[in-house]
Amino acid sequence: MFKVKQIDHIHVHVSNKLEAAAWYKKVLGLEILPEHEGWAVGGGPLTISSDGGNTGIALFARDNADTRAVIAYRVDGKEFIEFLSRVGELDLNGIGGIKVTKDGIVDHDHSYSIYFFDPDQNPIELTTYDYEFVKNQLKL
Repeated sequence: MFKVKQIDHIHVHVSNKLEAAAWYKKVLGLEILPEHEGWAVGGGPLTISSDGGNTGIALFARDNADTRAVIAYRVDGKEFIEFLSRVGELDLNGIGGIKVTKDGIVDHDHSYSIYFFDPDQNPIELTTYDYEFVKNQLKL
């Protein structure tokens, strides 16, 4: 039976590809894939990744369409805690424009997530399955 091996990339529509790539690097550590930079010329995507291109995000210049993609990133418990320690300095907005804080953590019973938006209002979820570690670290 046919089945896909993994997610290759996700299309995300943004107002400015280079500004979006800089934001994704600052907030989530994603890097532009140099081997695909040529695609960004003439309307193609600027591809970014955290794992050298095994999975990626293809940043497309937004047309008039109101396209949104929810991207859920998996991190380990230590990375989740580290990210939470930085949310204030990153000045992230959540639902309704409310600033994201540690209080915004969502308990999914076997994982924890925090939700926020990129500058183009694409929803982002940061998830960890290191449930007990995070629970103990944050005393939840």
